[in-house]
Amino acid sequence: MQPSSTTVGDLIADVADRFAAGNLYYGHGTDNAEDEAAWLVFSVAGLSWGAGPAVYREAVSGSDRERIDALAARRIHERRPLAYLLNEAWFAGLKFYVDERVLVPRSPIAELIHERFEPWVRPDSVHRILDLGTGSGCIAIAAATAFDDAKVDAVDISADALAVAAINVDAHELGSRVETIESDLFDALGNSRYDLIIANPPYVDADDMMARAEEFRHEPSLGLASGKDGLDATRRILQQASRFLNDDGILVCEVGNSQPALEAAYPDVPFIWLTFEHGGAGVFVLNKHNLEELCQATASDKTS
Repeated sequence: MQPSSTTVGDLIADVADRFAAGNLYYGHGTDNAEDEAAWLVFSVAGLSWGAGPAVYREAVSGSDRERIDALAARRIHERRPLAYLLNEAWFAGLKFYVDERVLVPRSPIAELIHERFEPWVRPDSVHRILDLGTGSGCIAIAAATAFDDAKVDAVDISADALAVAAINVDAHELGSRVETIESDLFDALGNSRYDLIIANPPYVDADDMMARAEEFRHEPSLGLASGKDGLDATRRILQQASRFLNDDGILVCEVGNSQPALEAAYPDVPFIWLTFEHGGAGVFVLNKHNLEELCQATASDKTS
């Protein structure tokens, strides 16, 4: 146990050393031991990320040190993502409740939300948004925050995930503009039309599911696995999305490491692959015309 005069900086360094020695895998909000340790210490001690350097010289209370020590031990021995141990995650600068009913938020789409999806849409023309595979509701809520006049449908096949999303919708006081809907992709959406569809479907292929690190085995496989090549859900989205887009609407879809498989499966589709200043890949944009052409080509292939 650390002495009573232990500072925030001391404790972060100690926990980081323990995490590094524990050979942990990162990827649920951080990518290294020091950032993971800082997240743990700041969260338990109730510190603001906006605090200046002086906060690192503040003393940590004995009760907080005990809780940090216990959570650090669980992180190492259980290989459980820290987000689940803390029941918190950060996405697009916003805080969310998470537990093992949902994936831990980590999509690079957060960067697009900050930019209000420019230049792919005119922000003032976005009034209806669909978030497919909402999970914790992080994308839907962040999008509603960025487009403060828009209504957002947050769709997921999992009732458990939607229960978590509802917690976050309430916490962010967005119940009047964000509606959670249980649906297998578009199945329950009737004749709804959207200016922007954001899809973060399952896209992990069978080989990657077998090889994934222990930390990822705590996440619901329903939100990860998508067939042999990782494209089962994406194929359905590509075939159906045009019917739910307004004329100037776009689809933004994340497929992660399944990008090469998607390009091989659809060599004639003009995917626009986005680049990210803060890391991430495998996100494409298509407009309604692109999607209609894809559907027509698929129909022709089936009849030929």
